[in-house]
Formats: sequence, structure tokens, C-alpha cells
Amino acid sequence: MASKYPNPAHTAIADLEKRLKPQGRRVVVVTQNIDGLHKAAGSENIIELHGNLFVTRCTKCGDVCQNKDSPICPALAGKGEPNPGAVDAKVPIEQLPTCKQDNCKGLLRPHVVWFGENLDTKVLKNAEEELSKCDLCLVVGTSSVVYPAAMFAPQVAKRGVPVAEFNIEETPATSSFGFMFKGPAGENLPIALADGHSQQATV
Repeated sequence: MASKYPNPAHTAIADLEKRLKPQGRRVVVVTQNIDGLHKAAGSENIIELHGNLFVTRCTKCGDVCQNKDSPICPALAGKGEPNPGAVDAKVPIEQLPTCKQDNCKGLLRPHVVWFGENLDTKVLKNAEEELSKCDLCLVVGTSSVVYPAAMFAPQVAKRGVPVAEFNIEETPATSSFGFMFKGPAGENLPIALADGHSQQATV
């Protein structure tokens, strides 16, 4: 994942934020992605619901810090077999990455939300607050089936706020929205957000 780069959709959103900022208007990205590509594209106001793969969290003291080492430690080089039936790598615990805080040495884990884990309540509250005051909502490239994020845009639409979906196919939430732009977001979003078409828009 470290070799991936932002696509034109990421860049279009970041450019929109830059154009509207001098007007005192805000673009806030609420994302389920953990790849950090919105930040790489230049977006500043980002709420990462599921965390970030390039950030670690200490399982002992809770310290959170950026870590783009790949692999995160030498012992994990070549490991990470995606097949759930694969033989356990059996990496000795003393070779696993540990916290750098003084006298801690707790094991590090990716600062992401695994399946079955709860979202950070502070992050979730922040997202809900931003959505409660937005005057335009763009739903980009999501299946709209993973909760609680799947309920965000429909709730915004119920307030009478314009919601536009950009996706390669319709989703279970499409009927709740006023606009649907079918096709690759990397093609449609840059056109929709091009300078001259978005001066009255905020997210």
C-alpha cells in the first residue's frame, strides 16, 4: 500500500478545499479508508473513521504515532500472508515492534479498526458533528453497506441537504440521494468539482 498514490478524485477534493478556504468555507473528508491517500493528495480536514495504516498505537500506554516503515520491523519482512489458512508465521514476541516511549516497550499495532472492533467514540462524534452542519454532501466510491458510515449520508439527505453520489454502480442508499453520477469517481469527480462549477459548494 505504501507504493500507492492519490488518484484524480483525491486530488479534486483536495483542490476544492484549497479553493474554498480563502472564502472561509470548509471541505471535510469523512473516510473509511485507511490508506492515507487523502492526506497525500493535500486534504487537511480529514476524519479517518477506521484509522490509518501508517500510524501505530501502543497496546500498553496507548501512544499513537506515524510510522511508514515497511515492514514495520525486520522480523515481519515477507510475512502477512493474506490466506486465512496459511501457517502462522511464528515471529518471536521479542522481535515484534515495540513502543519507543520511555520505559514502555509495549507491543505496537496498526492504529486501525479491525473487523469486530468498535470505532473510536471521539472520532465518530467528530464525524457526526461535521455532518450535522454540512450544506452539501458528496458520497464517493462507497458501497453504503458498512455501518455506522452507511447511515451518514441518508441522515444528511433527510435534513433536506443536497447529497450527490459518485460510484460505478448504484448502492442500497442511492434512492435516498438527489443526484447519482455513475462511473469511475476518478473521471466524474474532477469534472464536477472543476473550478467554475463549485464556487457555491461546501461539504
